[in-house]
Amino acid sequence: MGQNEKPEPKKIAVIGCGGWGTALAVLLHGNGHTVTIWGVEPEYIEEMRRTRLNPRYLAEVKIPDAVGLTGEMAQCVPGSDIVVMATPTIYLRSVCEPLAPHLGAEQLVVNVAKGIEERTLLTGSQIIEDVCGGDTKTAGLYGPSHAEEVARGMPATLVATSRDPALAKQVQNAFMGPRFRVYTNTDVIGVELGAALKNVIAIAAGVCDGLGFGDNAKSALLTRGLAEIARLGVAMGARPATFAGLTGLGDLITTCVSPYGRNLTVGRRIGQGETLQQILDSMEQVAEGVRTTASACALAERHGVEMPITRQVYAVLFGGKDPMQAGRDLMTRDPRPELDEG
Repeated sequence: MGQNEKPEPKKIAVIGCGGWGTALAVLLHGNGHTVTIWGVEPEYIEEMRRTRLNPRYLAEVKIPDAVGLTGEMAQCVPGSDIVVMATPTIYLRSVCEPLAPHLGAEQLVVNVAKGIEERTLLTGSQIIEDVCGGDTKTAGLYGPSHAEEVARGMPATLVATSRDPALAKQVQNAFMGPRFRVYTNTDVIGVELGAALKNVIAIAAGVCDGLGFGDNAKSALLTRGLAEIARLGVAMGARPATFAGLTGLGDLITTCVSPYGRNLTVGRRIGQGETLQQILDSMEQVAEGVRTTASACALAERHGVEMPITRQVYAVLFGGKDPMQAGRDLMTRDPRPELDEG
């Protein structure tokens, strides 16, 4: 698609009325598509329809009148060209189950949630295929992209991924615009792992901030965090170069420095002395990195990969370990070359 060429209008259902789902619906409407948002709470959907706002998840962003809002999948999924799954990974399976009967063979399902299912250790696209069928046309859209900025038309660049290059191209064409640039990448496992695991490192970065460790420590943490993300990804069949791209380094930077980062906020509050339960009880939105930490440790064990930062985050979140001691233990690991495997 050329720079000035408009995408072919599509009918698109966005499954999930959180901040990211709403931001993408606004973006897709601006690209000329017919868009409907589905939400699980009928009362809240009715409030959004009446006010054209999403006060709980994306305050002060006006939802265009032409964007549909519904609590019934039967009203938005059948006949849609693209179904965007903007549902946190923890809920993705339970949402896919009622969705599956409404899907047709030609519909493209695009996952945009960043996480790994704790029980099965499946990524988002794998969950969709597990529930909806292995022949379901799936793709993903990931990268450094806070909903608050995208909804306001601020520039962002992401990656559309699918094993089928033609499907990745379809996602690229549908979402690409003057302020929303989309690349394609067929390394699905690498893209999905980078997008999910950076949330774990963001929690560690937040703890670093909360403890007042400074910029030197945080920069080292991000660098070594990316190294262990890539180590696991390569062990699972990903391409190393993917982790130097938008869903690796790019997404990691945004998540670890932005004031919008939920996982960064969790880490900061832990570093300042709050318990995980206190933090989660106070949050409206899901911090995907909390559960992904457990999934990452399980995957590291399965594939025999050393992930010291991730394991320390797990010990702090779920084992009651003192964050300061976790930092000491990372700093006093045995000396080794920078470019070895651990």
